[in-house]
Amino acid sequence: MSSAPISTDQFTVHAFGGPTALFEYGGLRFMTDPTFDEPGDYPRPDGRFLTKTTPSASIPADLGPIDVVLLSHDEHDDNLDHSGRALLADVPLTLTTPGGGERLGEHLGNKARGLADWESVQLDRPDGGSITVTGVPAIHGPGNREDIEPITGQVVGFVLTGEGLPTVYVSGDNASLDAVERIADRFAPVDTAVLFAGAPRFSALFGGEPIVLDSAQTAEAARILRARRVVPVHFEGWAHFTEGREDLVSAFAAAGLSDRLQWS
Repeated sequence: MSSAPISTDQFTVHAFGGPTALFEYGGLRFMTDPTFDEPGDYPRPDGRFLTKTTPSASIPADLGPIDVVLLSHDEHDDNLDHSGRALLADVPLTLTTPGGGERLGEHLGNKARGLADWESVQLDRPDGGSITVTGVPAIHGPGNREDIEPITGQVVGFVLTGEGLPTVYVSGDNASLDAVERIADRFAPVDTAVLFAGAPRFSALFGGEPIVLDSAQTAEAARILRARRVVPVHFEGWAHFTEGREDLVSAFAAAGLSDRLQWS
């Protein structure tokens, strides 16, 4: 398997399978949810397990230095696995949920920081100026946050902005179009939306409803955001995904947004 470069004249995104992508933005190298472990079963504290079905397209040693990790949440192995946790030790800054910042901070110290909704951090660009990373709402399941978070935990998305730079949205494991609407109210149009998709389902959770956007919802999120391009991630490589690339292609075609969808 090879990485999938997604290019415009703005920047290139490399997707490595699962939720893991790498892009350079404003002179800094950002990685989303690092997962590089081998396929297999990953036990959960509740007795269930997650099954990884395909290997990552790369290994951390081949990727060079990472400046910032954008971690949607630290509590699930399909978003942060053993190799991903090891990688964080060499990354100057990991941005994640408030709870995740506290947990990871026990080992990473001030290299881990949690962002609440609409909280921002300024990052210095190598060539001068700054990048603003804003934490934005995400809900890891269907329904209200107060009902979902006790079951699936906190999740955060991110919006990246900077003078002369495109606006980038990284959704994290979000299932809420209402959250997308709120983000669009502040940041649309979005130049690049890195959308977690795949319609993951578990029969024991929420009546089998998706805990991240399904394909039709991903297309609708693109419309809401007025996204100029959409890079789908986290729709393959794990057994709990129920919709893949063909479903995304069909959903974007049905929505008249095929030109926004980019794989390579």
